[in-house]
Amino acid sequence: PAEARLELLPGDLLATRQRPLVDGVEVTGSVHAVRTALIKAKVAAELDKLTVREGDAVQAGQVLGRLDTTELDWRLKQAQQQADAARAQLDIAERTLANNQALVAQGFISPTALDTSLVTAQGARATHAAALSAVELARKALQDAQLVAPIAGQVSQRLAQPGERLALDVRILEIVDLSALEVEAALAPQEAARLRVGATGTVRVDGLSEPVAVRVARINPAAASGARTVSAYLALAPHPALRQGLFVQGRLALGSQERLAVPLEAVRLDQPQPYALAVRDGRAEARPLKLGARGHSPEGEPLVEVLSGLAAGDAVLAARVGTVRPGTALRLPGADAPASAASR
Repeated sequence: PAEARLELLPGDLLATRQRPLVDGVEVTGSVHAVRTALIKAKVAAELDKLTVREGDAVQAGQVLGRLDTTELDWRLKQAQQQADAARAQLDIAERTLANNQALVAQGFISPTALDTSLVTAQGARATHAAALSAVELARKALQDAQLVAPIAGQVSQRLAQPGERLALDVRILEIVDLSALEVEAALAPQEAARLRVGATGTVRVDGLSEPVAVRVARINPAAASGARTVSAYLALAPHPALRQGLFVQGRLALGSQERLAVPLEAVRLDQPQPYALAVRDGRAEARPLKLGARGHSPEGEPLVEVLSGLAAGDAVLAARVGTVRPGTALRLPGADAPASAASR
């Protein structure tokens, strides 16, 4: 009877050949907007009005709400009244000084009395200047009650509601500008040392079917304390579906060299030494491997360099075929001849 053969599918055979082996660095991280802004309460007051919600588009300089100004209005009025009183005292002191200067010239009062009038006028002048500064501070506090967008973008968080009493520096709104996005990726020190600004690659983003191109824009000069990782900032190519906070993972390309390589899925690790099942004379043959650098094809397929154990043109079985005993006869579907060539 004819010997039974293991029937293979076209994708079960992988090729050993010279091919570009792209060296790279694996990266993961989250999407962040390059430009974000937090609108905080610059004065302690009740939130009177807020006109925007999450997702609303805003323009730089747009008024988004306001704090209650009742108390601030009264403080400005009080400061103005104190400035008016200081102005009146200054007028009296200046008239007294002018009168005393005339009396000294006529010999009716002593120069000492004139010195006293001069000091009094200088003090009144300083008091008036301080009162005017208080008016400006009160006016600025009133202006700070207006909540103004510092950048153009979209509202990502609304952190307070009208009617709340807000302390100084309490966060009210967060605005993000989605026109420029980047990924902050934490790298091991040895990988960061290989990376250069301008390196490119692609990443997969949650919710997107197609990869997104990235470029290394900056590399942090300091390692993070504790983790001892180095942050690299990757600029993302614009895409309408990108949002702040999405998780991404991908690879940055560092260079490419021609190497004898096989797809990584051809390497089997269930023995003490890595090996591959090559096709020879229609049968599976175990070949111990000495492996070199790992990398990817230009299309992103994981590859590994073969230093010994296989030659260019050898066909090997993919791991998806499962456990195959060395010596097993092989046949492609519909073919009577033994399998001898790789499908890719």
